[in-house]
Amino acid sequence: MGFRTVIIKNRAKLEVRLNSLIVRGEQEKKVFLDEIDTLIVQSTAVSLTASLLCELVKRDIKVIFCDEKHNPQSELLPYYSAHNTSKRYKEQIAWKDEIKAKVWREIVKKKIEGQAQHLLDVNFFEQADLLYSYMREVQDNDLSNREGHAAKVYFNCLLGLGNSRKSGGFVNGCLNYGYAVLLSAFNREIASSGYLTQLGIWHDNEFNEFNLACDLMEPFRIVVDRTAMCLVEGDKEFKKKMTNVLNYKTIIDGKNTTLDLAIRQFTKSVFRALQEENENLLIFPEKIIQDEL
Repeated sequence: MGFRTVIIKNRAKLEVRLNSLIVRGEQEKKVFLDEIDTLIVQSTAVSLTASLLCELVKRDIKVIFCDEKHNPQSELLPYYSAHNTSKRYKEQIAWKDEIKAKVWREIVKKKIEGQAQHLLDVNFFEQADLLYSYMREVQDNDLSNREGHAAKVYFNCLLGLGNSRKSGGFVNGCLNYGYAVLLSAFNREIASSGYLTQLGIWHDNEFNEFNLACDLMEPFRIVVDRTAMCLVEGDKEFKKKMTNVLNYKTIIDGKNTTLDLAIRQFTKSVFRALQEENENLLIFPEKIIQDEL
């Protein structure tokens, strides 16, 4: 598996030659495909060959396309990333509501726990205690909406009263970008495992193609939050720094790895839990070490 995140910022033509990505801009550059984990096309003045796109899909390289404002807009996903997709689709459709409700409960509890710990770290002690109480109250399918109540308290602390996730600004821009990168990572793992991104556990918006990824990424949003809150207003490198969260050192199941690989392990554990109807099979990261910014 690759380890590089390649970002194309300026006008260029991308093609494949001798198992390498060729970037033809003011200068010609070459990157071995086996070294690439993610390709981010940040400029709309970039052209790509069909042969390159096919090769990127074959090698399971994540490709993210940005709009004219350089915000992630879409991504490249293969139709069939696993040899047994038909079987996986049938399994996914047959997942029982009871186990989906229990898995969603555990996902929400882990998300709120991460938010509470973040508030503790930035000295919002009373609000952190409140979030820990919300975490203990989460029911199957989060019927009492503890997630929503926790989010209101959490973002009031981080963004300030009167501000919201829809109010714009530098921090919200960083959060949106980081969440899009995270969503893409989960989409890749879901597709490569042979499942449909459209069919979620809890999210079921008919206009959302990535309902399942939106479900699974929830406990990992805290990594983006922590990184965004450490950035200085107007940092021109914020997109690079937000993308780098996937490279953070992570401990999961007692082993050292990167966040990107931990996402893979967690995603597979969710599928096992749903298939075997046992929420105790879920494996969450034990520690994520944020890079200094």
